[in-house]
Amino acid sequence: MRELPDRESDYELIVIGAGINGAAIAREAALAGIKTLIVERGDIACGTSSASSRLIHGGLRYLEYAEIGLVYESLRERERLLALAPHLVEPLELCIPVYRGARRKRWQIAVGLGLYDFLAVGQSVPRRRLFGREALLAKLPGLKPDGLVGGASYYDAQVRFPERLVVENVRDAVAHGAELKTYARVTRIRVDAGRAAGVEWQAPNGRGGARAPLIVNAAGPWVDEVLGPMKHTRLLGGTKGSHIVAPRFPGAPTTGIYIEAGADGRPFFILPWNELLLIGTTDERYEGDPGAATIDERERAYLVAETERVFPGAAGLGKRVVYTHTGVRPLPYQPRGATGAITRRHIIRRHRAARGLYSIVGGKLTTHRALAEDVLRKLRRELPRPARGSLTRDRPLPGALPAAARDALLADLSGRFGAAQAQRLWRVYGGVAAEVAALAAQRDLRDVVGGVLTAELAHAVESEWAVTLEDVLQRRCMVGLNEDFGLGAAPAVADALVRLGVWDAARAARELAAYRELAARHGATG
Repeated sequence: MRELPDRESDYELIVIGAGINGAAIAREAALAGIKTLIVERGDIACGTSSASSRLIHGGLRYLEYAEIGLVYESLRERERLLALAPHLVEPLELCIPVYRGARRKRWQIAVGLGLYDFLAVGQSVPRRRLFGREALLAKLPGLKPDGLVGGASYYDAQVRFPERLVVENVRDAVAHGAELKTYARVTRIRVDAGRAAGVEWQAPNGRGGARAPLIVNAAGPWVDEVLGPMKHTRLLGGTKGSHIVAPRFPGAPTTGIYIEAGADGRPFFILPWNELLLIGTTDERYEGDPGAATIDERERAYLVAETERVFPGAAGLGKRVVYTHTGVRPLPYQPRGATGAITRRHIIRRHRAARGLYSIVGGKLTTHRALAEDVLRKLRRELPRPARGSLTRDRPLPGALPAAARDALLADLSGRFGAAQAQRLWRVYGGVAAEVAALAAQRDLRDVVGGVLTAELAHAVESEWAVTLEDVLQRRCMVGLNEDFGLGAAPAVADALVRLGVWDAARAARELAAYRELAARHGATG
């Protein structure tokens, strides 16, 4: 694991932010042979990347706003991720029920899905299907039948753990020479004679900095904050998106549901996810600290009521919500108009006040790789030497394996740890699970604590840059996203990290208290 030394160093490129966009840009740059540093104010994927609807999708609703190019690009990137990260990204069927009086009529949905299929021609997922009322009720018997006129289904894809998608991008970047500094908040971008010159940061152990003639500000909803007093027009007008997470209810769908809300006509999702249901999202302008964004009672009531409206078996859902997620989308500043109409295309802003400095506005989880490719296309013009072309279009992520190798690994993991644990390890790590298994054997770390192998904890800290209990549970071994938000596992995991010599007892107590505060902010009680 390559960590940045405390002394100031020279790089060719500094990427600010280790969310999905920053991680992908760093990976693209490192593979091109560019000496790259990633600086992140918190942990990898701790912001917007971990608060999405967890879909890898073409953006069916973008067709309403004539974003044909974005949909086409998204569908191409969806297909790439299905091929290059099959351990993390899987096809997902989504059904669209249509009720009498809906804003979007059945024929309009059929036309939209036809165009969606046309733009996705030659791809691996099944094509659309149209359903009459009785056929759709047979497929989704839990649906409210009153007023139902029929519907349709189509396929997109789901990434169960986008946190791991980001971690694997960072792993590949570091494997090719990039360096990483987490828990370092950039406090200043240095500018020398109108040229970007480096950054300064504040970290728990003091101040630091690094020099580079090229800087990419990929700080997500913190982009304007990072720019600080530098002269520029406001770039971001973030919108808040909230989700509720709940256990399955009687009649809950086994496919994803994409439906128009009765209250305001906004489409939202009810998604099977991680043996739970992920329901959302809202889309409201937000002006506060992105790190402090939480669901409010109005959003929560909206999501609950709309789910109960369509699925009678969901009655009483509000009392069964186990936790919530809220993030701020780093969208272009647009003070008026419908938030849904704000483009999800990425914008690469070149700063005239500091040549060599670029800021990333917008973008989406699905198109992170294409965004990185676009950024590198611009950066190559400013490099004093040639850089290799894109290698990511056909390059699998570190955890990806061919089917035969996957089956062999699952058989080996099942023999060592049992079938259920083997499946969990594959869903979290993919082929990287072989590293975890090797560590378990080499250091006798096979025991299970809080549902995870002790070897996973050592791996998280030693090979994947985890620092806090939140990092370990929420963004490495992923048990923090189970029904109890990881509260049942947290004490045992904290104790195990003491036994491993990572923390002392006092640090473990502080981490446990901080994790319980995090759970409370997400509405989790365990």
